[in-house]
Amino acid sequence: MSAEEKMRMSGDIPRDGASSSSAPVLPTVNPEAEKSQSPKPTIPAAVYVIAWISLSSSVILFNKWILDTLHFRFPVILTTYHLIFATIMTQLLARYTTLLDGRKTVKMTGRVYLRAIVPIGVFFSLSLICGNLTYLYLSVAFIQMLKATTPVAVLLASWAMGVSQPNLKVFLNVSVIVVGVILASFGEISFVLTGFLFQLAGIVFEALRLTMVQRLLSSADYKMDPLVSLYYFAPVCAAMNLMVALLWEVPKVTMQDFNNVGFSMFFLNGLCAFLLNVSVVFLIGKTSVLVLTLCGVLKDILLVAASMLIWGTQVTPLQFFGYGIALCGMVYFKLGYDTLKSYAAESGRKWAEFGAARPVLRKLIILGSVLMTVLLLLSWAGPSNIPTGLSTRI
Repeated sequence: MSAEEKMRMSGDIPRDGASSSSAPVLPTVNPEAEKSQSPKPTIPAAVYVIAWISLSSSVILFNKWILDTLHFRFPVILTTYHLIFATIMTQLLARYTTLLDGRKTVKMTGRVYLRAIVPIGVFFSLSLICGNLTYLYLSVAFIQMLKATTPVAVLLASWAMGVSQPNLKVFLNVSVIVVGVILASFGEISFVLTGFLFQLAGIVFEALRLTMVQRLLSSADYKMDPLVSLYYFAPVCAAMNLMVALLWEVPKVTMQDFNNVGFSMFFLNGLCAFLLNVSVVFLIGKTSVLVLTLCGVLKDILLVAASMLIWGTQVTPLQFFGYGIALCGMVYFKLGYDTLKSYAAESGRKWAEFGAARPVLRKLIILGSVLMTVLLLLSWAGPSNIPTGLSTRI
């Protein structure tokens, strides 16, 4: 037998005590480790939705409370404080957390900052100033109704600046929003022209800002989430607002005005305004822009209800009707027919399944909704809701 054959035969013979059946095999997965690793708890999307709606509503109601109820009649100072607070917090988050790591992918240069960020910051500052001045004259409910025209202003601004091409069909769609807001304005009892013009200016400045941001973000080099945007825009807005406040409101304000509000209230107000920007990042990251749009509509409706409960704001049936038209137009404009059709079909299917599973509860819900609608109509038709001039004519 040759040496080569001996080597081949010796390789085929198992070693003593190491047969193929009894040889130890290393486990690929440790059973004990697999048992100890429990799935990480995930936060439901509803938590982010509730947090954003709560913070967004709180900031608006908080500002109205400070400026109107507590008689701190200095909206520019309040806005400046919010922006200084946001500047400090974003700088701290950038240094000690990972929430602002997205700024590392933005190719920001001095030239881009001066030519893009600064002009956007100026319009942002103007929109904040005008928006807060409005709280001195109009109710929260009416302000929210006027804000429904923001998509219309953004569309017109994008056409004027060449960001998008004019489209007759889109223009007719947004015209529904305008008609609804006009009806709501005619139905407003406490209409103040000064406040209306301030809100209109704020909407125009906000539309220009959003259009400029859209043009800036059209390049992949400048994709930013809302928190990163605040990191860049807050210092510019704070500086501009501070100059306006020094010329306009600082000479008039006294320590007694600050004491009437309380420094703890100011801190909570600034914290709410900043946390709102943080919650937007998480809401979009965990859900979608579509959810943000629908949440915005729900938030506006809740704010109208809150204004009626807290300040006793009178909302006429004509306002409800006009605002309902504006909201429907806004949802249709932002989502589109196909998206709404798919959601309607899905909702109809789930409602049918619910009716099959709990028919009695479904009938009770329908009956309760009908009764609530009838009661609301009867309350609106009461003599206390008829304007004085109209009642005398009748």
